[in-house]
Amino acid sequence: MLNKVNMPSDVKKLNIDEKKELASDIRKEILNVVSKNGGHLASNLGIVELTIALVSYFNVEKDRVVFDVGHQSYVYKLLTGRKNKFSTLRKFGGIAGFPRTDESKFDYFDTGHSSTSISAALGMARARDLLNKKYNVIAVIGDGALTGGMALEALNDAGISRSRLIVILNDNEMSISKNTGGLSQFLTKLRTKKLYVSSNKKIKKFVNKIPFIGKRISKRIGKIKNGIKEMIIPKMYFENIGFTYLGPVDGHNIEAMEDIFRRTENIDGPILIHVLTKKGKGYKFAEEEPNKYHATGAFDLTVGKQSSGKLDYSAVMGNKLVELAREDKRIVAVTAAMEEGTGLSSFAKKYPKRFFDVEIAEQHALTMVAGMAREGLKPVIPIYSSFLQRGFDQVVHDICLQKLGVVICVDRAGCVGADGETHNGLLDLSYLRTIPNMTIMAPKDFIELEDMLEFAIKYDKPIAIRYPRGGEGEYKFTKHNKIMLGKSEVIKEGSDVTILGIGKMTARAMEVAELLEQDNISVEVINARFAKPIDIKTITESINKTKLLVTIEDNSISGGFGEGVKASIRNCNIINFAYPDKFIKHGSVPELEEKYGLNKEAIYKKIKEII
Repeated sequence: MLNKVNMPSDVKKLNIDEKKELASDIRKEILNVVSKNGGHLASNLGIVELTIALVSYFNVEKDRVVFDVGHQSYVYKLLTGRKNKFSTLRKFGGIAGFPRTDESKFDYFDTGHSSTSISAALGMARARDLLNKKYNVIAVIGDGALTGGMALEALNDAGISRSRLIVILNDNEMSISKNTGGLSQFLTKLRTKKLYVSSNKKIKKFVNKIPFIGKRISKRIGKIKNGIKEMIIPKMYFENIGFTYLGPVDGHNIEAMEDIFRRTENIDGPILIHVLTKKGKGYKFAEEEPNKYHATGAFDLTVGKQSSGKLDYSAVMGNKLVELAREDKRIVAVTAAMEEGTGLSSFAKKYPKRFFDVEIAEQHALTMVAGMAREGLKPVIPIYSSFLQRGFDQVVHDICLQKLGVVICVDRAGCVGADGETHNGLLDLSYLRTIPNMTIMAPKDFIELEDMLEFAIKYDKPIAIRYPRGGEGEYKFTKHNKIMLGKSEVIKEGSDVTILGIGKMTARAMEVAELLEQDNISVEVINARFAKPIDIKTITESINKTKLLVTIEDNSISGGFGEGVKASIRNCNIINFAYPDKFIKHGSVPELEEKYGLNKEAIYKKIKEII
């Protein structure tokens, strides 16, 4: 059936049995591609029927659809003209794993971070109203994303906006009994019938006109009605803030979904449709362990996801934190819905009372750990680099301004590859360097990460440790000096050129040095360790010998470590290697490093030319 469908108009031609067959085909296609390319699996398997109904009922040629986070948009891509390119998902030069406005006219808003869809959709709806245009605006948001403060702010505003906006709440965690579900469905049908809607308005208008007592009677009736509804209809919170609530509806029943979409035609103002789905539906392993199949690398379909067994930076950090927490009971760990992803699972099991998952709420998390530090605890908060951007003001205002001893572990720093622009951590060195009282470190390997974490917890001032996604590179270090505040490490002495690496790029510096040494070019290699403060003394002593300084970093050139070195050290020939001042699209890390001249061969050739 998937062979017959290329565009949304093709979906509209199918009968219900053909749509069910299409759903089965789509699941097979997603499993086939994601098992080879990696990607977000469980969420896309769970949204198949919902998306088919969405594309079938609405006119997505003009109706705006905004997917929150966007990692569940694979089905939508398959149905909106990208089926033949789907095998290139997340590959260099292929289609993205998230909605991209430059990829398709059907993608109306770029998304990649959580809890943004309702705000964007409300903006579109208000623009539509002001411009006197006619189309639906639909935000598709999961129950997890609804925990984000921004989503709640948007709901609050949308409820009083009176703009016609449809919010589809894809609830893949909660369940509901048959009786309550049946009653809710009955009430939904009743409350959306034209007769009910028009009669309700007429009665309200008539009662309000009764002299002296009309408005009081109307208010009293409203209170009684709301009291009854709150007893029998779930999620009345939405109605209380101004939404018309429809549902719950079975998100795997295409007919039921299309029917509830049809019922929105008679409703003005903001609408919330509560849809119940199952994450990972149709694939046994993903249904049983949806968290493990949320985002996955390539895997064997027949036996499920296979673990590489290799350590990564997140796991090393988490294991070391458990070890340190054993000795210091003031250590606590906080995550924003990323317990497993940031390596905190062991800590959570070992010290459940000292572990806090605040859900998708980075701003709240950062201010909360500031409060913890103020009262004498030693909070450690690992956050992905691209998600830390969401809490910039909290780092500035609540942590650094007060010089509080918070350890921010900046996970997934640098280029992350296949997830692309919204997930690359190429800005953290730039924005963290601007904050007074902030100290920034980056380890060259696992051992140095452990040493830095130990140092950071004892430091008792604002400090960030940035480290990349995945594990160590092929180069292995044998030397590890003691960590000292603001002190770099000379790994190799030389006389012709100084290469200053930071974080994982220290290994790249050593690889380049080995190539240059084959051409009889003597190289001094320094492991910066600290992006702030910069060890000006050691760097100056080195370039007094070599006269040429090269910096290598896994960050944007704009405002990054290299520019900081350039601003600190004058009258010296300094060459900076970093990513350009642009958003870097998806692809494997080696492919992107080659494209932007950050692989060892490109750096070697450039330095050799200069010398």
